Amino acid sequence: MLKDKKWQLPQFNIKEFRKKNSKYCICIPVLNEGEKIKKQLEILKPYSKFIDIIIADWGSTDGSTDPKYLQKMKIRSLITLKDSGRQGSQLRIAFSYALKEGYKGIIQIDGNNKDGIEAVPNFIKTLDDGFDYIQGSRFIEGGEAVNTPILRYLAVRLLASPILSLGAGYNYTDVTNGFRGYSKKYLTHPKVQPFRDIFINYELNMYLTVRANQLGLKTKEIPVSRKYAKGKVHTKISLLKGNLNFLLSQLKAAFGCYNP
Repeated sequence: MLKDKKWQLPQFNIKEFRKKNSKYCICIPVLNEGEKIKKQLEILKPYSKFIDIIIADWGSTDGSTDPKYLQKMKIRSLITLKDSGRQGSQLRIAFSYALKEGYKGIIQIDGNNKDGIEAVPNFIKTLDDGFDYIQGSRFIEGGEAVNTPILRYLAVRLLASPILSLGAGYNYTDVTNGFRGYSKKYLTHPKVQPFRDIFINYELNMYLTVRANQLGLKTKEIPVSRKYAKGKVHTKISLLKGNLNFLLSQLKAAFGCYNP
């Protein structure tokens, strides 16, 4: 079992429902996603035959991460954050668990049922082909963007993607997309060190977007679909403070502020 005493991790609990059954795993960070995550897990259930699924819960209270339900959905493990932090902390505990369990790569998916799960086999193939960072994009050939809010589209295409592409030295088109893949080689690289307390909110996603290509690791964008329901878009990022911090994280990642 892989273990590194230098890893900085918040407190968390682990509930395992099944034995390790694949060389890669899917990690899904969630918080009170309700019916959205339930629908997503119903779609993912057949995939559990060839890839393990791990839920990283921030502390949901809506019953969507009930252990009996997750066991029925063939989830391998539920990891629950028991400390302060947000998505960055969730990803650190999930990734650390996956690496310690011996997985060779991790596919990250948001838990809001917006992502086209049918791209999972392509992520697996791309990891098998030796790529270390795989970014899903709805904006390249073969991808699909449905009902993307105009302000979000402009922010991704004209602001976030150019900033992080500049930092990475790679032309990414959809950097805020949470559908992505990482190799064990990338996450354990001594010049990456993702298991640090500075990664609490969305900083880790931004940092991992730019760091792989900076280190000469193999990176690639692959097509995915992302579909928003019509009407109001729900987000856990506050309008002013949240979006400002989101932009600041992008700039810090691009200019190497998170590099060890």
